[in-house]
Amino acid sequence: MNRIAVRSVVGGLRGGQNCNSYISTAVALRPLDGAEFLHSLKGDVSGGFYWTRMMSTVPQSPKTVEERRESKSSVSNDAKKGSDRVVVSDYWGIYRPKITREDVSEWTWNCFMPWDTYKPDLSIDLSKHHVPKTFMDRFAYRTVKVLRMPTDIFFKRRYGCRAMMLETVAAVPGIVGGMLLHLRSLRKFQQSGGWVKALLEEAENERMHLMTMVELVQPMWYERLLVLVVQGVFFNAFFVLYLLSPKLAHRIVGYLEEEAIHSYTEYLKDIDSGKIENVQAPAIAIDYWRLPKDATLRDVITMIRADEAHHRDVNHYASDIQFQGKELREAPAPFDYH
Repeated sequence: MNRIAVRSVVGGLRGGQNCNSYISTAVALRPLDGAEFLHSLKGDVSGGFYWTRMMSTVPQSPKTVEERRESKSSVSNDAKKGSDRVVVSDYWGIYRPKITREDVSEWTWNCFMPWDTYKPDLSIDLSKHHVPKTFMDRFAYRTVKVLRMPTDIFFKRRYGCRAMMLETVAAVPGIVGGMLLHLRSLRKFQQSGGWVKALLEEAENERMHLMTMVELVQPMWYERLLVLVVQGVFFNAFFVLYLLSPKLAHRIVGYLEEEAIHSYTEYLKDIDSGKIENVQAPAIAIDYWRLPKDATLRDVITMIRADEAHHRDVNHYASDIQFQGKELREAPAPFDYH
């Protein structure tokens, strides 16, 4: 059988035939154009490519190869037209196809894509509260209340600056929890039950809150310095806490989110009373939350508050699972919100 295969290949080479005319199970990557990239997400898509398995004995069409070269060249030329775009060698074969909005205008954001956008559930119950029952619950609740005190003293009713500082802290637990669960999954050769993805999505969502707030509030130098200090201390403290007691860590985050809901509610009260100007919503917020073009600051804060309520529920839920003596992977992770 091996002799027959060798003779066939040698014969094909002598005859000048394309090697692709022989049966191959090799996996290849085919670059997607813009339309395919957006509309083929239900298939196996990875980084703008879609996986194909060549199982045909039909020779690969030279025209198809030429079309791919032309497509790649056109994308490269389009990238070179904008002086504000980074142009890299085509050697690696990595590029972003042209992506457009529903109105055919070009998608300008690199930090998130159209399929990352969503509309929060504004009907979510904002008044939910986990009543502390155990010693650990009470410890978590009082810890959060103590942490709130310096924030109230420093920022008072400057809710724009408060929100900016809050989001630099709120984006830490998701990335720490997701990272540690990821490493645990690798060590134990176990699935995470979807919780790695859920927590990383939470961290990314909180980071987008911060990117939005920075468009509205420009931090002073001392506030930037404060962020460095607070983030450094909080990251390391939460890292150690999650290693020692994930259920306590999630409970603390749940109470932090309850405080965030309260802060954003007060923010909305000051907007409604006229103490804070209800300015035009930043472009990044309009695209991320699919807001109308005439959206305002109030609309943005309403969306962020709904996100925080969802994070509250997720973290209290995660803590409850572990208080029952179970692992997170044994319960379904919340998907399809962000």
